[in-house]
Amino acid sequence: MDVANKSTVPEFVLLGLSNCWELQMSSFTVFSLFYVATMVGNSLIVITVIADSHLHCPMYFLLTNLSIIDMSLASFATPKMITDYFTGHRTISFDGCITQIFFLHLFTGTEIILLMAMSFDRYIAICKPLHYASIINPRVCGALVVASWVVGVMHSMSQVIFALTLPFCGPNEVDSFFCDLPVVFQLACVDTYVLGLFMISTSGIIALSCFILLFSSYVVVLVNIKHHSSRGSSKALSTCTAHFIVVFMFFGPCIFIYMWPLSSFLVDKILSVFYTIFTPILNPVIYTLRNQEVKTAMRKLKNRI
Repeated sequence: MDVANKSTVPEFVLLGLSNCWELQMSSFTVFSLFYVATMVGNSLIVITVIADSHLHCPMYFLLTNLSIIDMSLASFATPKMITDYFTGHRTISFDGCITQIFFLHLFTGTEIILLMAMSFDRYIAICKPLHYASIINPRVCGALVVASWVVGVMHSMSQVIFALTLPFCGPNEVDSFFCDLPVVFQLACVDTYVLGLFMISTSGIIALSCFILLFSSYVVVLVNIKHHSSRGSSKALSTCTAHFIVVFMFFGPCIFIYMWPLSSFLVDKILSVFYTIFTPILNPVIYTLRNQEVKTAMRKLKNRI
């Protein structure tokens, strides 16, 4: 049969994590709490940085943008998933599915570049402190943020264009709680092996390469930390550790999912939950609890209110 003549399914059915009612109720409760905590925590970081002039510096400017992206990443599918658990309605239109794919890759692609920008900021601050002010200035910070969004849009558009060319002729059950290419393209009426290679080349290898680059930069930074004073070393080590935890928790699931897109194990669902629901809350937890400047600014904001 000619692929071009195959009809497109009008909607998809999101199977979610499990059909067990008890597990669904537990997931509803946990995901709701995590979503609220993510929105409140990241909003608090954004408000605190804007309200406190002492935090008007490149590192916190990038941190604010990371909080905004994390809130967006947590919101592209989580509210619908929570509502579906409550109502039992698990279908999503074809256009809605494509929209989820677009925003998922937009926010993840943008966050990848932004994490690299934050790594670059810490590298200059620790390895070239005397040149930090001249290199990392407001114009450069703005350019880095704009570049991260531009790359995110370009990557997302490539994924959406690819998804729109896929023919769907019958199967419409998505084995996840949101639409993403690794699970959606398995429903297409074409050879999934070639599609898997496309996923690996456009997402998996890119994510792996960026992670290796980030890991290498942090190794260089940690080596340079040894040449600083004990007090400076302690603070720099704490900052780099926080950054690397966020990087590892974000890249780990992405690399596994997109490097092995044809797998259909339960671990894929767990990792999807991890980097779309759990990872966004790591930003306020790690950067706030480990950062004395942010905690002081929050106390000042509380007293002012």
